[in-house]
Amino acid sequence: MRTGLVAKKLGMSRFYTEDGRHVPVTVLKLENCQVVGVRTEEKNGYNAVQLGIGTRKAKNVKKPLKGQFAKAKVEPKAKVVEFRVSKDAMLEVGTELSVSHFIAGQMVDVIGTSKGKGFAGAMKRWNFKGLEASHGVSVSHRSHGSTGNRQDPGRTFPGKKMAGHLGAARITTQNLEVVSTDEAEGLILIKGAVPGWENGYVLVRDAVKIAKQDKLPFPAGIKSAPKKEEPKQAETNQEAAPAPEAPKAPEAGSAPEQNS
Repeated sequence: MRTGLVAKKLGMSRFYTEDGRHVPVTVLKLENCQVVGVRTEEKNGYNAVQLGIGTRKAKNVKKPLKGQFAKAKVEPKAKVVEFRVSKDAMLEVGTELSVSHFIAGQMVDVIGTSKGKGFAGAMKRWNFKGLEASHGVSVSHRSHGSTGNRQDPGRTFPGKKMAGHLGAARITTQNLEVVSTDEAEGLILIKGAVPGWENGYVLVRDAVKIAKQDKLPFPAGIKSAPKKEEPKQAETNQEAAPAPEAPKAPEAGSAPEQNS
């Protein structure tokens, strides 16, 4: 099982195919998506990778995340997300991922937070028909009607469809097709609409309801690997050998010694 990606939703556009058809697509952008942490089965009980995307000022980052970014030697990220992976799909901390992680024609699931609509009535929230537009209905055309029962049970059942807060919920849209990718610009074009607002972050992963898809990069589409530091030379405590003494010059007035 591979990791997914975190991308920023730029908006919707259209994509023209080779035969002239135009396809409505959602444009997602990958901005410096790096591995900022790992979870191993030996230490944490499961295998996962933590991905970070975007940038954030250091003064706006909480101290626990500051320590994590410093340990991983990456700049502070705007969003951090964790993906469960199999043991053979683990990645090194500091690895930067590319849009080549997904290929054209592949099916993916996109997870995002829907737009918040605030307090909405039953017709907008649950698609109720509403009451009659005339024939005795007065000032309650868009009401949801009765909600309770008789003396027994004498209450409204939990989960009754009524007016309330709409949107701002985690939504997963499954089995969307990847139309194209642009590795130079870091763009992923996905057919149709995905949940979320413009400039919001979404999670993209391999479709869970589709059989194993071939020709996918494994363990991931890697843009750059982390830089490995050169091992430091071990310091030796051996003292340097003393330099040989220079020969003394003969004193003035003394004859040079002759060897007999």
